[in-house]
Amino acid sequence: MYFLVQANVYLDPDHYKIFDALEELNIDYHVINITPTVEKIDFETDRKDVFVYGSVTIARLAKQNTDWFPGSFYGGNHLYEVYSQYYGENLLNHKISVHKISEELIWKKGEIKFIKPYNEAKIFTGKVFNETEWKDFVFEGLENKSNRITEDSLIQISKAKRTIKEARLWIVGGQIIDGGYYKFNDNAPFEEKVSEDGLNFANEMIQLFNLEEAFVMDICLTDEGWKIVEINCINSSGFYPNTNVKSIIKALNIYFSN
Repeated sequence: MYFLVQANVYLDPDHYKIFDALEELNIDYHVINITPTVEKIDFETDRKDVFVYGSVTIARLAKQNTDWFPGSFYGGNHLYEVYSQYYGENLLNHKISVHKISEELIWKKGEIKFIKPYNEAKIFTGKVFNETEWKDFVFEGLENKSNRITEDSLIQISKAKRTIKEARLWIVGGQIIDGGYYKFNDNAPFEEKVSEDGLNFANEMIQLFNLEEAFVMDICLTDEGWKIVEINCINSSGFYPNTNVKSIIKALNIYFSN
C-alpha cells in the first residue's frame, strides 16, 4: 500500500511516529503539504492502493479521488446521526441537540454544557463550557478569519458528564489493533494497558456496528459503566505518546493489501 502523509499536521507532537513506522516497515510513502484553504490534493500517482493520513482537510479532500483504495474513510458512517442509531445509550453523549454556532443558547444559572462540532469534527475541540466561556469562544471564533468556523457551523450540545478514565482504540477489520489511555480524572489510578472490561465493551460495540473497515473509537469509564466518547476517522486521528503506531500501520498495510 502507498501512504500519502501530510507534512504539516499542527498540534500533534507525535505525528513524526508515522514516518518512523513507514521506514521500519519499508512501506512506500510520499509527504505532502496541505493548507487549510486548499480545495483539492495537488498530487498525482499511478498507484490506486493509496491511504491518506494527516488533518481533516486531507481526509476530506481525498474523497474526491474515488479510484484510491482505501483512500479515506471521511464522512459516511462517522456521522453522529448514523452511528447513534446503533450505539444508542452506549454513547456518553446519547441525547444531543443540534444548533448553529451563532444561535443564542438558553443557560440555567451555573449550568455547564458539553459542546462539540456536529459534522466538521476538527473546526474546534469539543469540551465543557459555562455560559461566559461559550459566548467568549463564539465571539472569538467568528472574528478569527484563519479558522473554518462560520455562523452556519453546526454544533451538538449534551449534558456534561463525569468520566473516570478515557482511552483511544484503533480498529482495523473489526479487530482492536492498539489501545491506550489518554486521560485519567479525579483519583483514578494509572493503568498502562486498557482494562479487559473496557476492551470487552469495545468489542461488543464493534459487534453491534462495525462502523468502517478501519476507524478509531474513544471510550470512557463512567459511574454508569463504559461508554463511547466519540468515533473518529482513522485518516485524521492523532497519536498519543503511548500509541503503537507501527502496529497500526502494519495492520492497515496487511489488511488493505489482501
